[in-house]
Amino acid sequence: MTSNDDILRALGRVEGRLTGIEENVALLRQEMGDEKASAHESRTVIHRRLDEQARQIAHLDTRVAITGGADTQIRAEILTLKETVEKNQETVGPALEEWKRMKSIGYGISGLIAFAGLTTGGVIAYASDGAVAALRHWLKIS
Repeated sequence: MTSNDDILRALGRVEGRLTGIEENVALLRQEMGDEKASAHESRTVIHRRLDEQARQIAHLDTRVAITGGADTQIRAEILTLKETVEKNQETVGPALEEWKRMKSIGYGISGLIAFAGLTTGGVIAYASDGAVAALRHWLKIS
């Protein structure tokens, strides 16, 4: 049979092992708590980044919507301006053609005046010799 001493020693060993197990469990709890805090912090960072991405996407959506509206407005203005320019061209077209015709007539008249001036100058230059001779003869200048 076993004595009380053997039973007490066995209980001491069991108690020692329980103490070791308790310490190991405490260490595991501490490590789990640290991991839990680290995981919580990591999730917080991820959620913060996701929130920032969501804000940026919302801002981008708003910017795209505004740009699309502005693009539509600009296209409408361009169409209006195009119609106005076409109407103005139709209205001003005959006047421009008339102006071009008057301009070409003006060039012709300027050419005729220049030709007449040159001709007159040539005739005067040619006749000047005769006129000088006639004037000298009339004034009796030799």
